[in-house]
Amino acid sequence: MSRDPYEVLGVQRDAPAGEIQKAYRKLAKAHHPDLNPGDAAAEEKFKEAASAYDLLSDAEKRRRYDAGEIDASGAERPPQHFYRSYAGVDPDASPYANESAYADFLDDETLASILRGARRRGPAKGRNLHYRLGVDFLTAVNGGSARVGLPGAAPLDVTIPAGAELGQTLRLRGKGEAGSNGGEPGDALVELEVAPHKFFTREGDDIHLILPVSLSEAVLGAEVTVPTPSGSVSMRLPKNANSGTKLRLKGKGVARPNGGRGDEYVTLKIMLPDKSDPELASFVENWAAGKAHDPRADMKP
Repeated sequence: MSRDPYEVLGVQRDAPAGEIQKAYRKLAKAHHPDLNPGDAAAEEKFKEAASAYDLLSDAEKRRRYDAGEIDASGAERPPQHFYRSYAGVDPDASPYANESAYADFLDDETLASILRGARRRGPAKGRNLHYRLGVDFLTAVNGGSARVGLPGAAPLDVTIPAGAELGQTLRLRGKGEAGSNGGEPGDALVELEVAPHKFFTREGDDIHLILPVSLSEAVLGAEVTVPTPSGSVSMRLPKNANSGTKLRLKGKGVARPNGGRGDEYVTLKIMLPDKSDPELASFVENWAAGKAHDPRADMKP
């Protein structure tokens, strides 16, 4: 018998949807089979948590469970009285307690067992199936599509929403395990694994980039080309810019599902030539003569 889904996830019956999702993610990460190879107990806990979350994350199924219309597995509960309550018969007694009503059946235990099972089992939805899908950084940021292979079925092109995040789960309706007794199929739950980018990093809806600049660009200022997730743009560097100077490109960050974008923050990093340049060294030596500039003045104890 399936355990109470609230107990499985460790949440109260009035817990909001966000708390339920957070509890499920915590359990899923702790007991995922890929992280616990060969651990049957962990796999069972993962399946139990997934089944509980499947029920409680669906507002209609949660309502029906709370009302006693379905059980923890999602199966229909039989009506409390499936036959007419005659005078003198306790309506809360077992339907098989009145031998006069079922005398012919009770003589054949096999048939009685079948009748009991038929009463209990109605159409049941199939189990949800869980998958992981690798997505490149820019597809997650901008939105797009990726292909996931499903066992026993043709690969599916999955729509990746703009601003998708690592660990986000997409639900593919009806692509899970087949139902029983005429029940509808379960869903495929696809967890996204977003690959890191070679020079972009993400914080919420914002993108961060460390931009190498030459000494002359930093001192004199310059118009430079800057990569963003939506394409390269031109940006003006101010004169006398230091390493660590942070500039903002408004609206060049992560795409939002409802429109608009976050920002991109560009941090400058001055890069000297890889090889020694005698001319540059001579120029700096002459420039520094007689100068009292001490960049570490504030670090003196």
